[in-house]
Amino acid sequence: MICRSHLSGIAFTTVAKVTAAIAIFWCAESTAEVRLPKIFGSHMVLQQQRPIKVWGWADPGEKVTVAVGGQTGSVQADADGRWVVVLQPLAAGGPHRLVVEGTNRIQLEDVLVGEVWVGSGQSNMQWPVSRSMNAEKEIAEAHWPQIRLFTVARQIAPTPQEDCEGQWRVCSPETIPDFSAVLYFFGRKIHQGLKVPVGLINSSWGGTMAEAWTSREALETDPDFAPILERGKNFDPKSPHQPAVLFNAMIHPLLNFAIRGVVWYQGESNCARAEQYQKLFPTLIKDWRQRWGLGDFPFYYVQLAPFRYRNADPRNAAELREAQRLTLRLPNVGMVVTTDIGDVKDIHPANKQEVGRRLALWALAKTYGQEDIVYSGPLYREAKVEANRIRIYFDHVDGGLVVKGPELTHFQIAAADGEFRPAKAVIDGETVVVWNEEIPQPVAVRFGWSDDAEPNLFNAAGLPASPFRTDTFPLVTAGRR
Repeated sequence: MICRSHLSGIAFTTVAKVTAAIAIFWCAESTAEVRLPKIFGSHMVLQQQRPIKVWGWADPGEKVTVAVGGQTGSVQADADGRWVVVLQPLAAGGPHRLVVEGTNRIQLEDVLVGEVWVGSGQSNMQWPVSRSMNAEKEIAEAHWPQIRLFTVARQIAPTPQEDCEGQWRVCSPETIPDFSAVLYFFGRKIHQGLKVPVGLINSSWGGTMAEAWTSREALETDPDFAPILERGKNFDPKSPHQPAVLFNAMIHPLLNFAIRGVVWYQGESNCARAEQYQKLFPTLIKDWRQRWGLGDFPFYYVQLAPFRYRNADPRNAAELREAQRLTLRLPNVGMVVTTDIGDVKDIHPANKQEVGRRLALWALAKTYGQEDIVYSGPLYREAKVEANRIRIYFDHVDGGLVVKGPELTHFQIAAADGEFRPAKAVIDGETVVVWNEEIPQPVAVRFGWSDDAEPNLFNAAGLPASPFRTDTFPLVTAGRR
């Protein structure tokens, strides 16, 4: 038999334990630890010459202090628990210690200051060093302690996210095999050219479309993108091809982080809608720039390599390349041409070294002001009809035009009927003259106008001419929205 006093004791003890547990839970909730987003971590690189923005979460009203490189700044978390501390730019170098203090202390070690670039796009940007040309040698030689690597975990989200998953790593033979080959070879060239630390942030996903990397707000501002948004309503909700889902999950969490610029390799998945890409791709670039708040930062991208696409019109990729070439109208952009380093049987050419090098040429010349660098192959400027011939003028003929082979290939010419036929072409000074004896009154020229075109026109620096067209005849992708 249990007496009443013993029951009362049990009840009191139980209540006390429950009360204590509630108190502990309440204290834990009310004194949440200061947190940083995953893009901050030991071994990271901060962008030199830009204000250093450090942000995170804490209790509402909690005082947070950030110290790095001899600077200290403090702020109170807002009503939602968010806080941002902005410090003055630091010079390239390090290592530094970055300390964040609130109710707890976060200490990040081996923090460098240098140049930070984001690499994004689909599979040719995601493609790892381990599957690139000369992979074994490249991996064994990847001892670059001042190059740091961050890969954003592949995730989708229906709304913009505040954080992503990933971890900064020091570049080494152990960490480089699975990292983006194009981004690594680009960053290595930048590091070699500038002799400063380089941070590389890989945010890419194979097979994805440009609209998935563009914010919903940007897509909603243009009625031409309404079909994209409408298709999104019928997509698998777990698909990375939905509008804005990759921007939300893999770009939005980075937008406070200071960077120098972006390198981009994408377009294969948009080939069937190349005409639309003429607006979509510039929209993405302008959208990212506006949201990052760093002005018209450098945005360098790769034109599609030659490949025999199956079950598609043989001009689709040509039209996508045209959309990429026309994007050069934007300020502070650059395009790498790859018609000479592709593989018509493999949509993922193994020579990622040269792709990265050519991207770096643009950056070293245009971003970092190294004036002695030739950074682009010939780009179509204008055409003039001369009787039964058409003369083509180019920009970037540095050192003169060069043909690699017995004669120029992949030129076509047409009369007013728009029927293009193979054409003869010869280099004349810094121009190319094109003709077909059976077309006495030509009006237009096309060059490299097929999915798998591997033309042989270069400048003296060995950089290939971009495919182009001089006409405005309707595209085969017109109307595909």
